[in-house]
Amino acid sequence: MKDQAYSLRRKMLLTDSKPAKTIAIVSGKGGVGKSNISTNLSILIGKENKKVLLFDMDIGMGNIHILLGSHHSYSIMDYIEEKELEINKIICENVHGISYISGGNGLKDIVEWKEKQMERFFEVMEYAIHHYDYILFDMGAGATKETLEFLLAMDEMIVVTTPEPTSITDAYSMMKYIYLRDEGKPFYLLCNRAEFRKEGLETITRLQETVRKFLQKEIVSLGVLPEDSTVRKAVINQMPIVVGYPASDMALSLRAMVHNLTGAAENPESKGSGFVNRIRNLFFGR
Repeated sequence: MKDQAYSLRRKMLLTDSKPAKTIAIVSGKGGVGKSNISTNLSILIGKENKKVLLFDMDIGMGNIHILLGSHHSYSIMDYIEEKELEINKIICENVHGISYISGGNGLKDIVEWKEKQMERFFEVMEYAIHHYDYILFDMGAGATKETLEFLLAMDEMIVVTTPEPTSITDAYSMMKYIYLRDEGKPFYLLCNRAEFRKEGLETITRLQETVRKFLQKEIVSLGVLPEDSTVRKAVINQMPIVVGYPASDMALSLRAMVHNLTGAAENPESKGSGFVNRIRNLFFGR
């Protein structure tokens, strides 16, 4: 009876709702401010009258709840392991206008999951796709075997770098890694922690030229985020910078980026609608 009820709810969702756009926020190395960017972008997209879900996929290092100044008792792993737990129990709603899901350490073992565990995971993904306008995935640094399949299923990716040479090299390696599996995957490039705007723009231009030369691919610049001492204050106070310090340089720069993201033309053939099926195909080949 429970399976019949779920199948009926799933059928209604697929019929009545518009699927979410899925965006992964990634970096080639850690420590570039990716989680802060994911959190604040999600809140700003939510302020555009969009229903947003932020999914913490930074395995073992997840800190979205801390940046939001929030706490939730359940993660997606609790749902996958506990058959009687309802999906809405693992979603923390209306935190600065968005919802979020904590990943849980067990996600690192996804390639070893049994079919029942994987189906529970897909139930969460299908629910989210048809209840939200945007789903942002805060991914761990680098691309591992466990996360690559998710990245390939996303509609778009935001690649975060800094002006540091090692960060630039790792960002290029990340884009190349994905490109070799999917040449058509859209990338946005964002330079964080630039001491001067010129430095950030030069970093983006250098990466664009490298990708153009060696991969014959164009990547879109999302913009530059300045080095801003206010970020540290926001983290210490567990208050997102766009909420606690809306007039800061970083908050104003992020606001301009959101208009570029939400104002981009949609591709109806790729947007959200095939996300779960793409993950199924990538993991199971069916």
